[in-house]
Amino acid sequence: MLARLLCLASFIAVADCMTGRPNIIIMLMDDMGWGDVGINGNWAKETPNIDKMAAEGMLFMDFYTANPLCSPSRAALMTGRLPIRNGFYSTNAHARNAYTPQTIVGGIHEYEELLPKLLKQADYKSKIIGKWHLGHRQQFLPCNRGFDEFFGSGNCHFGPYNDIKTPNMPVYKNDKMVGRYWTNFTINKASGESNISQIFLQEGLSFIEKQHQEANPFFLYWTPDATHGPNYASPMFHGKSIRGIYGDAVMEMDYCVGKILEKLKELGIDKNTFVFFTSDNGAATYRGASGGDNGPFLCGKETTYEGGMREPGVAWWPGSIPAGTITHQLGNIMDLFTTSLTLAGVKPPQDRIIDGIDLSPILLDQTAPLIDRPIWYYRGNEMMAVRVGAYKAHYWMWTQFGNDPLKFTFCRGQYIQNVTVHDQINNTDQPILFNVNRDPGEKYIIGPKSKEYKTAMAIIDPIVKAHKEALEPGVPSLNYCDVSVQNWAPPGCEELNYCLPVPQSNPKLCVWDH
Repeated sequence: MLARLLCLASFIAVADCMTGRPNIIIMLMDDMGWGDVGINGNWAKETPNIDKMAAEGMLFMDFYTANPLCSPSRAALMTGRLPIRNGFYSTNAHARNAYTPQTIVGGIHEYEELLPKLLKQADYKSKIIGKWHLGHRQQFLPCNRGFDEFFGSGNCHFGPYNDIKTPNMPVYKNDKMVGRYWTNFTINKASGESNISQIFLQEGLSFIEKQHQEANPFFLYWTPDATHGPNYASPMFHGKSIRGIYGDAVMEMDYCVGKILEKLKELGIDKNTFVFFTSDNGAATYRGASGGDNGPFLCGKETTYEGGMREPGVAWWPGSIPAGTITHQLGNIMDLFTTSLTLAGVKPPQDRIIDGIDLSPILLDQTAPLIDRPIWYYRGNEMMAVRVGAYKAHYWMWTQFGNDPLKFTFCRGQYIQNVTVHDQINNTDQPILFNVNRDPGEKYIIGPKSKEYKTAMAIIDPIVKAHKEALEPGVPSLNYCDVSVQNWAPPGCEELNYCLPVPQSNPKLCVWDH
């Protein structure tokens, strides 16, 4: 233990203290809420493998994404940088959530240094399986942005489409399309039955076996999308959950997590593999009973309330991470970028601001003090809120457009006066403050005249001021849309005789309603 502590305190990479470079697996779920796993109190208790993973590792109670929507959060993970810095936002309207639909022209900027490319410095082999969502045009696809292998799609599995006005999404093997969702990789529209998650699982297990046989350190980014609507599940799980088809998908994700960890143990590489399980954003409360569970938190996906950005977080590394530990360290999906590089012995880029911090001291030493850091809540081009310690200050508030004061699609069944609001409210002069440790549901506003408010804001305001003064927003990559850039003729379509006519280009500013 003393040797490890000395190593952690030094400038030497943590990986040098270990026996070789650990393999790295990041399991990123899609629209899965904090409260969807049993270890966080889900009443159905249908995630035994994720719960076991937490029992064998470390459970993060305060783990966050970097944005309440899929594409920007994934860009943050891959770059270690807030979307406002890496360009995954839009300036078409104030505080809008933008992402990468088929019509999007842009993608992750060429100048951004992505995690898989950086890990090549330490000879890691990398593969992404599932949903990419950082741009579907050829120059943005994973194998052109640092990954060695790719099996999955540049987009989500939306559809089915008629291939006339809108093409079905292509599924890639490396740099070539091998079919399309719905037509080749089938999903039963009526029942939600599909074997796609099992295909993703086998791709992951095969990659792990291959890299082990070739003695390569590896990075596996396993990011299935079955928990994103429309949900799907294989016959093995279809109809099994008491929570419906969404619950079936969660059960299958749990099964896949168990199989991947089991494979690591079978190969004897579990003690040399760092695994982290989380989600890209909060559960989609707008789907009502067909969506996920955000536990005690307010609202969900698309919002900067806790339900939109606090995620399940489980770290697992037998022999290195003490089993059965719980931490209240404020963690963020961007930290997986910096922590992974540290464990691999690779320095993060020095020519830009990296927002992700190195969590390895927390992971490897139970006696390490919590790292003091803010959590930023951005919605498009606006900093909506910040958390410092136990306190969260809302500088802007907005739920969604509408007129009915009791109807909030993104906050189903939740209405809190002056908190869930239809209009964008600028609270910059007097932020709305909560203590989210004792009030995780953001129900009880701390009075601005109270000593508690004044003490907390005296700490928070200077942090916000310094952040804004130093902020250099990246060039927005989610401003323009064009029907001609949809997946009409992806690489490899010729070999399948499945190229579709490309319409005339007609670029326009994208419209982001929320």
